[in-house]
Amino acid sequence: MSIRSAPRLESERLVLREWRKEDFRPWLAICAEPEVTRHFGGTPMSAEDVFRRLTAAVGGWVWNGFGTWAVERRSDGKLIGNAGIFTAWRDLEPEFGEQPEMGWIFATEAHGQGFASEACRVVLDWAEAHLAPTPIWAIIAPENDPSLKLAERLGFERHSETRYKDEPTIVLRRPAWG
Repeated sequence: MSIRSAPRLESERLVLREWRKEDFRPWLAICAEPEVTRHFGGTPMSAEDVFRRLTAAVGGWVWNGFGTWAVERRSDGKLIGNAGIFTAWRDLEPEFGEQPEMGWIFATEAHGQGFASEACRVVLDWAEAHLAPTPIWAIIAPENDPSLKLAERLGFERHSETRYKDEPTIVLRRPAWG
């Protein structure tokens, strides 16, 4: 049986759930925060870009049987980020479009509190329980120290350095489990 939408997952402080139409404006606000976008593009995302990313996030579940989750804080139900695995077919070397990529984005107010770590561990636990063993990739800007440290704690290893959209980029790979 294939998975066609994000299952609800919970941790001590977070709820990971499928994206909803009403998430668009709060997510747009998060994607306009300078601290959020400084490591990918450096400028706030347009409404069109955010809309496309959200529809890709929802469609990824239909296409791949995995994707990203909206992450909300359990204490107040507020959307504070996203985390998940997806395919992006990025124009970079090495090409890893067939294998999942992991990513996370969190609102500035959520930085430094362990929310990204908590959400990513839930995502990886889900992946290991529901997907065939596969490497998982990630790309991170060299100056994004918190994300690089988190990726290392999650088991990612530096694979290479490249350029993506004319920016220096570190490519990381987490070995297949099992």
